[in-house]
Amino acid sequence: MTTTAPDAVLPYEEAVATYDPVLGLEVHVELNTVTKMFCGCPTAFGAEPNSQVCPVCLGLPGALPVLNERALESAVRIGLALHCTIADWCRFSRKNYFYPDMPKNYQISQYDEPIAHDGRLDVELDDGTTFRVEIERAHMEEDTGKSVHVGGATGRIHGAEYSLVDYNRAGIPLIEIVTKPIVGAGVRAPQIARAYVTALRDLLRALAVSDVRMEQGSLRCDANVSLRPSPDAPFGTRTETKNVNSLRSVERAVRYEISRQAAVLRAGGRVVQETRHWHEDTGITTSGRSKEQAEDYRYFPEPDLVPIAPDRARVAALEATLPEPPTQRRRRLQADWGYSDLEMRDVLNAGALDLVEETVAAGAPPAAARKWWTQELARRANSDGVELSALPVTPAQVAALQSLVDSGTLTDSLARQALDGVLAGEGDPEQVVVARGLQVVSDDAALGEAVDRAIAAHADVAEKVRGGKTAAAGALVGAVMRDMHGQADAAKVRDLVLSRLAPADAGDG
Repeated sequence: MTTTAPDAVLPYEEAVATYDPVLGLEVHVELNTVTKMFCGCPTAFGAEPNSQVCPVCLGLPGALPVLNERALESAVRIGLALHCTIADWCRFSRKNYFYPDMPKNYQISQYDEPIAHDGRLDVELDDGTTFRVEIERAHMEEDTGKSVHVGGATGRIHGAEYSLVDYNRAGIPLIEIVTKPIVGAGVRAPQIARAYVTALRDLLRALAVSDVRMEQGSLRCDANVSLRPSPDAPFGTRTETKNVNSLRSVERAVRYEISRQAAVLRAGGRVVQETRHWHEDTGITTSGRSKEQAEDYRYFPEPDLVPIAPDRARVAALEATLPEPPTQRRRRLQADWGYSDLEMRDVLNAGALDLVEETVAAGAPPAAARKWWTQELARRANSDGVELSALPVTPAQVAALQSLVDSGTLTDSLARQALDGVLAGEGDPEQVVVARGLQVVSDDAALGEAVDRAIAAHADVAEKVRGGKTAAAGALVGAVMRDMHGQADAAKVRDLVLSRLAPADAGDG
């Protein structure tokens, strides 16, 4: 038992100056198969509780599992993308434990014979350096059901009045990706943890094997942390912070746990091997349960499933389907588009890379595509509380808007009004422009009349311009734009104003 209160922490900088952190990250990925891992039940998220179940995923007597072929192919593709060795032969095991979310009282998983092992993933950090994370294994298993604890203040079982169990998630295909101990991270350990999960999420999204939505639980990270007095000392006792569900939280949880364990050790206590819960609201971890060893689960081979021997030709064919690695793709696109590192980071932070790429492919200049998605559209998405991709506008429509600006049909201001119509479902940009009458007025006579009205209404400003103070022309341009309801080319209006107010002797020599 520790001698330090659970919430005692050492300042982070002091903690990493005193102790060497070692990480281990376990990421669970729900695959986007149509049916579950071992039965034909659907996998759609958000269905009524216990409406997507059958005798197999409920563990009823006599029900036999059958492996989902698509899930096996996804597992192989994930392993290949992580540079893993794909096993020539592997099998499932039963992981035995009693908990309400496991109707069979065991989970079908892989133990000592995973489908993929010994891989790597290189991750880029914010300072431009690369850190290699070694992968221990990627194995197949089924997800558990979901317990809902009702009546408590925290949503956890402690203090709840009663609990409900939804078995829709039981049997969903999972891939668990486990790193080897991550050493040498030092002060950058929290940043590396976040960068790794980010890079893994991007890779899985590129593979199209999962929607990797952490907020819905289709990507979950368990963060193992231990401390040792120096890099050449044996590993310390680790804790496992379970089900961290955002990239930011991965970084915060690792940072907090390093500080907490350092305080325990500094006070002369010992770190307890246990699972811990991450609290997003307070930014701390709290004790969960003592961590079982592998033997506590009484693993043994699953008798109802035959071993798996992937055909080498099929593995080679799946390898040929792998997409361009996300990091390589980002570098290529940045070079093609001529973006600075800061501009590319803005695109990535906005989650707009695919949208910008499609907009450029539809004909928009790269600079304009970036501005639309990272500025105007990002602002609207934030205001509506939705993802950029959920906005009711397509990259092709954004490219069409920019084309209307480039051709002089719309000003930037009018283009934003046209965007309002597109987002409101009024049609494509060209249809909105016609329906709302948003075209720029290009009739010289009409513009000239508006300029004359502005000069007459602002005679004092006009005199300043005639006297050579051309900066004052901006006020007249603004008056014309208001008169024309923004449907004029400001540059053309300025030229007309300066032409009208040029000194009489301007051309004499």
